[in-house]
Amino acid sequence: MVTRPMRPKREQDPLACKPAFPAFLTSSSFVMASLFAMLLTVGFGSNMAHAQGAVRSVHGEWEIRCDTPPGAPSEQCALMQYVTAADRDNVGLTVIILKTADKSARILRVLTPLGVLLPHGLGLKVDATDVGRAGFVRCLPQGCIAEVIMDDKLIELLNTGQTATFIVFQTPEEGIGIPIPLNGFKAGFGELK
Repeated sequence: MVTRPMRPKREQDPLACKPAFPAFLTSSSFVMASLFAMLLTVGFGSNMAHAQGAVRSVHGEWEIRCDTPPGAPSEQCALMQYVTAADRDNVGLTVIILKTADKSARILRVLTPLGVLLPHGLGLKVDATDVGRAGFVRCLPQGCIAEVIMDDKLIELLNTGQTATFIVFQTPEEGIGIPIPLNGFKAGFGELK
């Protein structure tokens, strides 16, 4: 478990997020993918042990789960992993990676527990590389969701990295780093439809 306080520099706006991820898409394929990811998030809740959807394959620490959302013409799949902080059972993350139906975009969606500090966003480091922060887009009864469109640089970092550390904030001074093993990410992402 990696835990270290993350404090913004005094000369910076403490609510500003480092622009590390491309802008969100508004295409219909993105909307369909978002609806699917929302269904996955709602269906899976905060405990992957009772996750819905069929496990199609396992790649290291990652699973590909597939389901047909209501109204969707075909089955959709997502690459997923669920972890909890080693010393805090109430702090866990569900990481969902999916591709839009037209394969034009790749989405990284992370479900965090309720009670995180929303203005600070969700931080991400891959090994020693600080990727930046993503803003939260909504909160549900199961938790709060941050999502980004994955660019080629982020995908390459995840493909070649050992550990992705997602950082949530419970107070402005306390960043909790939750490491996610990347073992199997490259193979799973390559298989993702």
